This record gives sequence, C-alpha cells and structure tokens, in this order.
Amino acid sequence: MTVKYEIPHEGVALVTMNRPAKLNSFDRQMRLDLQGALKRASMDDAIRAVVLTGEGRAFCAGADVSAVDVDSSIEDVLNAEYGAFLSVLQTMPKPVIAAINGPAAGIGMTVALSCDLRVMGEGAFLMSAFANIGLVPDGGLSWLLTQQLGYARAYQLAIEAEKIDAARAQDWGLVNRVIADSEVVDNALEWAHTLTERAPLALAQTKRIFRAACESGLRNAMAFEAQTQRTMITTEDCAEGVAALFAKRKPAFKGK
Repeated sequence: MTVKYEIPHEGVALVTMNRPAKLNSFDRQMRLDLQGALKRASMDDAIRAVVLTGEGRAFCAGADVSAVDVDSSIEDVLNAEYGAFLSVLQTMPKPVIAAINGPAAGIGMTVALSCDLRVMGEGAFLMSAFANIGLVPDGGLSWLLTQQLGYARAYQLAIEAEKIDAARAQDWGLVNRVIADSEVVDNALEWAHTLTERAPLALAQTKRIFRAACESGLRNAMAFEAQTQRTMITTEDCAEGVAALFAKRKPAFKGK
C-alpha cells in the first residue's frame, strides 16, 4: 500500500505517502494511489479538511529515478499522472494541509507547495533538486515559486538547487508554521480539526476565489468574488453565522 488513508478525527482525512524505504519518492503506483486517496477525500461529504504527509523521515524525496520508464513519454507522465493528482489536490473544495515532516524535494516540493496550508518540522527542508540531475522544475513548481517568491529568488533556487530550511521557508512565506519535528502531523491534524468547525461552503468558495485570483488580474478577481458572494449570502450557513453572531453563540455550520 503506497498511500494510507485514515480518518483520525471526525471530518478529517489523513493521507500518508507510504514508501518510507524510498523516502516516499514517487513511482507509478504511488502516483495513482495518491490520486485515488485525494479523490476519495474530495468526494466524501463527511470530510471537511485533509492532512497530507509522508511516512517515516521524509515528506517526499521527489520522483523515484530508479523506477522511471525510459520508454514512456515524460510529458505524458507529467500531464496524465502527476497532473491528475495535483489537480485534485489544488481544486478539491476542502482545505489541504501539508504536514512536512522531513525533506520535500523535487516534485515533493511541488506537492507541498500545492497544498493550501503548510506545517513544517524544524529539521525539514524544501529543495528544487531538478538542476542537480540536469532537469527543470515540473508539476507547476516554476509557477508556484514565482508566484510566492518573485522571479529572481525563484530562478536562483531552481538553478542552484539550494536547500531551504524551515526557518527560512517560514520567513519567505512558503510555510505557515514551523514546529518540532515530532509534533508536525499532530499539529496539522489539530489545525484541520479546527477547520472542520468552519462553514464548509465558505471554505470551499474562498479556496476557489483565491486560487482564481492567482491566475487573474485585480478586476477579474473582484468580479469573481462578487459573483460568488451573491450565491454565498443566500446559504443556510450564512444565515446561521449571522444568527449565531447576534445570539453570541458558536455557529453550527452544515455545509448548506
């Protein structure tokens, strides 16, 4: 089983990449299994938040170069297999928290930065390792890094394949939290659990508009927000939130 799927708390799915002997590097089976696990979480109405992590001492060391099929088109593999699970991760209506418990290198860094929120262990690092073997970033990492760091810093990291330690990753805004290595998964699960108490439709639509905002100009973002808000203000969750505010009580959101 290259990917484990668990429900440690009500409303929270824990998805664990599970090839620890290979530092959770991707072979074809793990790509397919991860897509299946993420789809399962996305389609389950009982799940409101997802935590993604790696088994053992790494988050994900990238692609398993020993498992590369030289007869396959790398372009097809990137688009059809990596692109498939990354698309599910980025577009599912639930927030996904990366629990970066160890190295996240190559496509592993892409996976971590594709999540919505990130908790990183003090001893972990991020690394765009592609240049070390004569390759370019893939899976969308060029866009992700440029979006978050700007061109010059993103380009430097890509061509020098420098390790980014946890303190610098947090300082640069690449991760939200840095904590002790032994507490990474538990912290991410606790965070996910708190998100299950928030309005599911609002979480989903906020993710949708913020993802869209990254790819559009200010005017388009404003128009998309207004269009989405027109729908959101008519939901039962909105009415419940307003009622709870006036009653000075905790809202009970139902995702309707």
